[in-house]
Amino acid sequence: MIGSDVEDAVDVATEAIVSVRGVVKRYGAREVLSQVDLDLPRGSVTAIIGPNGAGKTTLNKAVLGLVRIDAGEIRFDGRDTRGDIVHRARIGYMPQTPRYPDAFTAGDVLTLLRELRGPSARIDDELIAALELSPLLGIPARALSGGQRQRLNAVAAFLFTPDLLLLDEPTAALDPVASGVLKDKIRAVREEGRAVVITSHILSELQELADRVVFLHEGRVHFAGTLHALLDRTGAASLERAIAQLMQHSRRPARAAEVAVA
Repeated sequence: MIGSDVEDAVDVATEAIVSVRGVVKRYGAREVLSQVDLDLPRGSVTAIIGPNGAGKTTLNKAVLGLVRIDAGEIRFDGRDTRGDIVHRARIGYMPQTPRYPDAFTAGDVLTLLRELRGPSARIDDELIAALELSPLLGIPARALSGGQRQRLNAVAAFLFTPDLLLLDEPTAALDPVASGVLKDKIRAVREEGRAVVITSHILSELQELADRVVFLHEGRVHFAGTLHALLDRTGAASLERAIAQLMQHSRRPARAAEVAVA
């Protein structure tokens, strides 16, 4: 038994840097996010998991303020983000497919970001050396390989010491060495008390990094809580098996979605 017949799960984590309550987002008649409630706590790595089209990227963009929600509220550090873009400066975003101006070198990209942030920004350029990006700074971004672009993408996301990091498939195209460096950085950020959100289809990797899990299906939260609680409730030995159980239950057409609250 995975949970009860409750409609939605509310993550009751304390010390949340982001609180999402009753969020709805529609594209035409299609409801991409439906009454989403969850918290993103400081000092944690939260894995947002779900099949393609579940609403993961839309949720990230809603937190960023890149899409306008139709209902509900998103609070960043207690402040309502609707119509307010101040919180964006405290978020590092690593999209799955970064796009840079064709004429820019990798170095130009980082220089532009620094100029946009201004001289008062707290810089964390540790990943430039750790990911061996320095030799690539003079190369046009368009000429970088997939793995090289992903390294630039990671450096840009962490560059300004953000309080919240939103990482979409962060290790995609990275070799094992670069992947290990990035994972160590994610752990370090968590230990500093900052919040990290990862969306990925590599569940073994998420089990390695995440201490909290949010499972989305068809725009609804079907589980929000600790990884330990999810494994305990499902009786599964791995995150992959636990998510498989949640997916099976969420697809049952004859009943409301079964939800675990942790």
